[in-house]
This record gives sequence, C-alpha cells and structure tokens, in this order.
Amino acid sequence: MTERSLIERLARHLAADAPEQWPERVEAAASILAIMKDSDAAMRAVGDQGVWERMIDAALRERWTVPQSAAEPGALGGADEEGDMRLSPDAISHDRADWVHIRKGQEDYR
Repeated sequence: MTERSLIERLARHLAADAPEQWPERVEAAASILAIMKDSDAAMRAVGDQGVWERMIDAALRERWTVPQSAAEPGALGGADEEGDMRLSPDAISHDRADWVHIRKGQEDYR
C-alpha cells in the first residue's frame, strides 16, 4: 500500500464527490493546512507550538510533489501559504521551502 502525503490525502477527501478530480483540490487542501498552522488555545495547552508549525510547514512543502490542477496537463504549481496567490514552480528557487518567506531578512525578532 502506498503511503500518501497528508496534503494528497486531504485533497482526495475534499474530492470525495469526484475522486478522479482530486488534483484540483490540492490548493484547497493547502489552504486548510495553512489555516491549521495557527493553533488554538486548546492545542497550545497540550502541545509544542514550534513542533506543530514545523510539521504543518513540512506538509505544505509536499504540495510540490503531487499533481495539481493546471492549464497544462501534468504541470505542477502551487500558491502562497495562505492560498491567495498562485505560484508557478519558476516563482521559487530550488529550495522547496523558499516560498514561505517573501523577503529574507525583513523579519524583526526584537
């Protein structure tokens, strides 16, 4: 049995009414995962927020490994972390996590 990534399993679940169209649900799955990155009070009370965020980031990076709905058959793509802006594979560097930070060095941790 093949072990599917979380993002693919979520996309397949979202496409339960049309199973063959699950690649079209990858962006919706990514949006849901991005929302889940910000845990609520009950979650923070029982777990480590940093670990949770890293786990969600890892799941979001997997979107680049699954087929997605695109104009070109077999084309890969994605969106920003919130799912608002469509990104092509050319919009990011070879670091699959690069899309997470729009401008490096602008974060202020003071």
